[in-house]
Amino acid sequence: MEKVPMTPQGHERLEGELKHRKSVERLEIIKAIAEAREHGDLSENAEYHAARERQSFCEGRIAELEAVLSRSEIIDVPSLAGDIVKFGATVRLVDEDTDEETTYQIVGPIEADINAGRISTTSPIGRSLIGKSVGDSVEVIVPGGTKSYEILKVDFS
Repeated sequence: MEKVPMTPQGHERLEGELKHRKSVERLEIIKAIAEAREHGDLSENAEYHAARERQSFCEGRIAELEAVLSRSEIIDVPSLAGDIVKFGATVRLVDEDTDEETTYQIVGPIEADINAGRISTTSPIGRSLIGKSVGDSVEVIVPGGTKSYEILKVDFS
């Protein structure tokens, strides 16, 4: 099986979600199904069907989390160093057109969350940044055309 690279923080987040789904959500769903059954005819019981659908989603997510965590390879980011962008690096960029600065951490696809500043190694910008170093200019093809960024800082702390 293919290993899934992951930061220690990402691994903790997924373990926390798995624990919550198993210990809290499962119990809530079981109670919801029991309550819905008490309302009688299950064939026309919308509450029952909604609870069963929620149960199906939750169990699918639990299976997905267990599979990912069993294949995870935790990368100790602080042990990495240098000014070359690689997995785990936090990269500060400046948009060469607007002078707007942004900071991203390069993570695996499972951990990616653009709203939290974590981009995947497989995303267009992630692929463009890997292997580059401070001072390099990178072009990224985005839906609106091409964006140019300059790498200002690479950090592994």
